[in-house]
Amino acid sequence: MRSIKSLLTLAIAGVLSTNTCANVLEEVVVTAQKREQNVQDVGIAVTAMTGEQLEALGYDNAQDVTAMAAGVSTVQPNGEANYAIAMRGVAANDFTTNVESPVAVYLDEVYISQMSGTGFALFDMERVELLKGPQGTLYGRNATGGLAHFVSVKPSQELEGYAKVTYGDYDQIKFEGAVGGGLTENLSARLSVSTHDNDGYIENRLGGDLNNAEDRSYRLQLLWENEATEVLLSLRASDQDIDTGFFEHVTSLGAPGELTPELFNSVLGYQDTDGDVFAGDYDDPGYNDLETRGYSLTVKHDFENFRFTSITDLSTVERKYIEDSDASPAPVFQFFLNTDAEQFSQELRLDGENETIKWVAGVYYMDLDIDDSNGAITDPFVGPAPTAGAEAGLINPYTSDLQSMSAFGQVEYALSDNMNLVFGARVINDEKDFDYSINIVEFLDPEARNFDADGNVNQLLQLAAYSGSQDDTEWSTRLSLDWFPNEDTLYYVSWNRGVKGGGFNAPIFPLNPPATDYNDATMAYGPEQLDAFEIGAKWTFMGGLTRVNAAAYYYDYEDYQAFNIIGIDTLTVNAEAESTGFEVEVQSSPGEGWDIILGIAYNDIDIELPDGVDTTSVQSPEWATNIMVRKAWNVGSGYLAIQADSIYRSEHFFSLTGLDAVTENGYTLSNVALTYRPESDKWEASAFINNVTDEEYLVQTFDLSTEAAFGMTEQYYGKPKWWGLSFRYNF
Repeated sequence: MRSIKSLLTLAIAGVLSTNTCANVLEEVVVTAQKREQNVQDVGIAVTAMTGEQLEALGYDNAQDVTAMAAGVSTVQPNGEANYAIAMRGVAANDFTTNVESPVAVYLDEVYISQMSGTGFALFDMERVELLKGPQGTLYGRNATGGLAHFVSVKPSQELEGYAKVTYGDYDQIKFEGAVGGGLTENLSARLSVSTHDNDGYIENRLGGDLNNAEDRSYRLQLLWENEATEVLLSLRASDQDIDTGFFEHVTSLGAPGELTPELFNSVLGYQDTDGDVFAGDYDDPGYNDLETRGYSLTVKHDFENFRFTSITDLSTVERKYIEDSDASPAPVFQFFLNTDAEQFSQELRLDGENETIKWVAGVYYMDLDIDDSNGAITDPFVGPAPTAGAEAGLINPYTSDLQSMSAFGQVEYALSDNMNLVFGARVINDEKDFDYSINIVEFLDPEARNFDADGNVNQLLQLAAYSGSQDDTEWSTRLSLDWFPNEDTLYYVSWNRGVKGGGFNAPIFPLNPPATDYNDATMAYGPEQLDAFEIGAKWTFMGGLTRVNAAAYYYDYEDYQAFNIIGIDTLTVNAEAESTGFEVEVQSSPGEGWDIILGIAYNDIDIELPDGVDTTSVQSPEWATNIMVRKAWNVGSGYLAIQADSIYRSEHFFSLTGLDAVTENGYTLSNVALTYRPESDKWEASAFINNVTDEEYLVQTFDLSTEAAFGMTEQYYGKPKWWGLSFRYNF
């Protein structure tokens, strides 16, 4: 092993370097185990970056960060309207809002349950931590896939702040800034703001471009502190109002899942023949109107031998979304989704340590109330005689009430000076009530664009209804052995049992036949359990300038929650699954002015569905790689830096069918940037080009061919080549 390390050190050190300026990839202190630690001392696969690193590298959203983390990616189940994070092949591809992602997202220790509430911009961040594998013994909400923790900059007594403006392609204008300082001897405040506007990059040949940006985010924090106590009040808000729902129309009239773009779609009377994936004929463009609010109070008090922490949070998400799902001039099918979610959570935690033991214990309570609906607007009218001027369709209101209570704890015991044993456990009780119905309706005033179940709707016929409840008690645990043979090396081996609570489906279209299929067997699915076995190593070379982390794992699932997309419906079923994989990450500053990030991830996940069909998970390529190279030179009284990064994702699927219509064959994305910063660090100017090769790549597809009777496939593409200029001023 030592010879391999020596060769790697020499290889990295041999990269051309000159004595110029400071590097970016310094060591990172994280709180992955609820205390401050060097990331290299944590026996968990963690990718972390500080706010300074994020800024220096030009990363300002979740997709930028996940792209440079091996085995991690961002998933967009229905375009830019919401986000989820995938880790090690574990992903949520469900766009309905009553389903929690297996990869948890936290903002300042507060769990964000709604995917439509996770698309926040990364502005004024202290650091980002990505923890891979089951996380259940330390954090508020248990998760089988891992978690992403976004930590914002907190108020301080020092008067400081910054302002950053970006101008880019499609008349993009972004602003972010913050100002903070002391109000009294013990009270400080910080206000952070982010806005983003740009014209739509999708040409609608019938008028009105799509996929614009109109985002607003705000965060106000008040911090009161003395020698033993901290009280942090955080108020956050975000609003989004965009024209979205863009899909490329591809005729699919051959065998199931076959793309036949050369054929005329006789079902819709349309064929898209121009070959431009960023243009279409949309008779009724969609929109996403999103409003999130959050109010949290965090209290920390240091006693003589332990610390007490209380985190109280109230979060709300309101969303109205509609899209032209047939992606054609035909007024045949528009999908809509309404969200009204309120989440209350309370976490109480104690932690302490002495020379041999470090411990954490706590309780967590969450009450999540969801009052949502989804549905479709259809033409021609199906059902009783319509009201003049009305539009026909389906509306499916559903309510979900989840109450979750858990107790958790973890102990780290020093077996010797260089070996630690870690044991943690959690017991969780989830009680969930669910009510759903599917109805033929008419929308009385289509121009009002109001598709709520309680307004503008005349119900004509209820096709089916379902009510269900679940009361599950599950437990998770962690057992890990960490060995430090020297101060620059960590080896660990761990077993983690992760769990994820059960839930309910909320289909859009009637099941066949509806008289018998709306029952527990179809509408409900049980908790999933994961036994994860992992071995890993973390090496530090060259006095801390190079870090190499590697991990290999085996996942054994029981009642794996498989997200199956049938047409545009998502139905979750319990299946059996197992997964094997490994990751290698390198972060290095091999010479003055040089910074390098390398990552490679392999994942092979096999799923056996209840009908005996073998398949693989959605959004989980077998191979994924990433590389970033940054070089800085002294220029005048400052420095000039050039940066290039690239990611590769091999073939992957958007549905468990694995058919051609739901397949992305693999792609490579590359970005370049140029940055100048003076020696004073007072300001910074940058220029960038994202997707510099103008790669056309799929981020989602829906097969609406024979099964859905629309004779087509929806294809959603990632953003085209995009240039921009930015200027930041610090004060």
